[in-house]
Amino acid sequence: MAPKPKEKQKPSPVPAQPPPPIEDLFDSLNKHIQRSEFEQAVKVADQVLSIAPGDEDAIRCKVVALIKADSIDEALSAIKVYQKPPLDFGFFKAYCLYRQNKLDESLDSLKNQERNSAAMLLECQILYRSGKMDACMDIYQKLQKSKIDSLEINYVAGLVAAGRALEVQGVMEALRVKATSSFELAFNTACSLIERNKYTDAEQLLLSARRIGQETLMEENIPDDEIEIELAPIAVQLAYVKQLLGHTQETTAAYTDIIKRDLADESSLAVAVNNLISVKGPKDVSDGLRKFDRLKDKEIQTFQLARGLDLKLSPNQREAIYSNRILLLLHANKMDQARELVAALPEMFPDSVMPVLLQAAVLVRENKAGKAEEILGQFAEKFPEKSKVVLLARAQVAAAASHPQVAAESLAKIPNIQHMPATVATLVSLKERAGDIDGAAAVFDAAIKWWSNSMTEDNKLSVIMQEAASFMLRHGREKDAAQLFEELVKSHGSVEALVGLVTTVARVDVSKAEAYEQKLKPLPGVKGVDVDSLEKTSGAKHVEGASHDKVAEAPEEGKSKTKAKKKRKRKPKYPKGFDPANPGPPPDPERWLPKRERSSYRPKRKDKRAAQVRGSQGAVVREKHEAGPAGASSSAANSKSNQATTSKGASQNSSSEQSKPPRSSKKKSRN
Repeated sequence: MAPKPKEKQKPSPVPAQPPPPIEDLFDSLNKHIQRSEFEQAVKVADQVLSIAPGDEDAIRCKVVALIKADSIDEALSAIKVYQKPPLDFGFFKAYCLYRQNKLDESLDSLKNQERNSAAMLLECQILYRSGKMDACMDIYQKLQKSKIDSLEINYVAGLVAAGRALEVQGVMEALRVKATSSFELAFNTACSLIERNKYTDAEQLLLSARRIGQETLMEENIPDDEIEIELAPIAVQLAYVKQLLGHTQETTAAYTDIIKRDLADESSLAVAVNNLISVKGPKDVSDGLRKFDRLKDKEIQTFQLARGLDLKLSPNQREAIYSNRILLLLHANKMDQARELVAALPEMFPDSVMPVLLQAAVLVRENKAGKAEEILGQFAEKFPEKSKVVLLARAQVAAAASHPQVAAESLAKIPNIQHMPATVATLVSLKERAGDIDGAAAVFDAAIKWWSNSMTEDNKLSVIMQEAASFMLRHGREKDAAQLFEELVKSHGSVEALVGLVTTVARVDVSKAEAYEQKLKPLPGVKGVDVDSLEKTSGAKHVEGASHDKVAEAPEEGKSKTKAKKKRKRKPKYPKGFDPANPGPPPDPERWLPKRERSSYRPKRKDKRAAQVRGSQGAVVREKHEAGPAGASSSAANSKSNQATTSKGASQNSSSEQSKPPRSSKKKSRN
């Protein structure tokens, strides 16, 4: 039997090393946090919790380190595991939900928290991203007295987003800060200047912000690439200011350079792409769609912004990108994609009017103007506070679709522009197209009544009354027109109105017209004209040879008639070598005419012997007798008709005729 192999001796178990003292672990945890090594800090915190499972400091360090490491999902899981009384992670939970864009849940998590400055700042950020700017600014006003670092940066940004750019200067004076104290504040202040249409001042402040930012970040030893990424929003905003100033070529070059270099954060790159496409318009649709595809979520087939980008952009920026994408799809005639994207917009932007306007645009592109008018009308009735833009769009769609009554109805529902001259003119024109003359007259009456009671300095009453009078005349309402002209003459003393009044009243009441005619100033130059004698004449007679450019002027009494200036006669220019004293024979007046058309032209006589047929004399005589006079006339006609084609036939058959000359020519030479 084979010997049994010796059993290997099992290694003796290594005695477990005792865990390091908890004090050392906390020292290590503190070092990792100071060095921003958050992943290592999480591991050390887990070691502490393995020794002391309920240690509150270790749990808080772990949650904060996970948030700092952008591990938001893991941070929420840790909060869910460790949140037990007396531990309260409501603030951290609210921040994690804010980072996940769950804004309503984040606000709910903050309700039971203490109203300290940190909680109020987080609430401001949540309200800012939700677009609730008024509530956001109320909290910033409460925090204004608190000593919070960089509060002015967010405060100014909130004012600009809330449409309160005029308040920025006052807030900065109250906080005792200058716009150039930091590049972030300079950037936000420049945005407020853009909102106030001070584009040149904004451009100068943005250049200062870029310089300050470069100096500040270089002092912190940040690499050049990271500095450029950090200052990318300033570069994009500078290009936007150039766009507003109308420098299209510089704007296009700046946006293109930012996109090609790809040294910008996601939100700045998205804004640059959107603005470049808005500058180009429909010139290169396919290129614009490809650029937008860079911003979409790659895992989803339909167009949707990448999640990280979607969270960083403001609602207005996201809405602009989706809207421009739909417009490009309409220009590219990709109706299925446009229809699909439009259907998703109302849920994304429930408080905006843009989705319904784009939906109407898609329907109009599909030749469904009636359906577009219907949805716009329904939206205006449902949201009357947002109805102005929608009703204007409905009026435009209806007018383009030859529905003037619907267009006029839409304009009539906008009260604050109802009596403006442009609106009145449009309404009158639409009602005239619809055949509603009485309705058009009613529009004029309402506008005249409103402007008569208006106390504004820029009163448009005279303009509207003048147009109303012209309208009445155009539709045969002379009495109404005369009344309007008379009111204009009494209130404004307009000469045009007086002329219109005289010409209008003359059709109804001649004596009244003559009375108003006396108020007209006499025209200069017609003082001595006898009107009665002019009426008796049959009119001006045409004089042969009279120049139409010369006008006879009657000399005034007591003044001598000025002599007309004599034109200087210039000597004629003769050809070189021509002696006018001995001109020689005059040139032939027919020298430019073709020879056939000249009076001296004589056609060549045709040789009758060339047309004789050779053969026996009896045959020739017999043919002549049979032909008779009709045959002679026929041959003469044929010979005349063949004259026109003689030259052409000669050029085509020149080689054959030269080789075989006609017999008649031989006969002629023999004679």
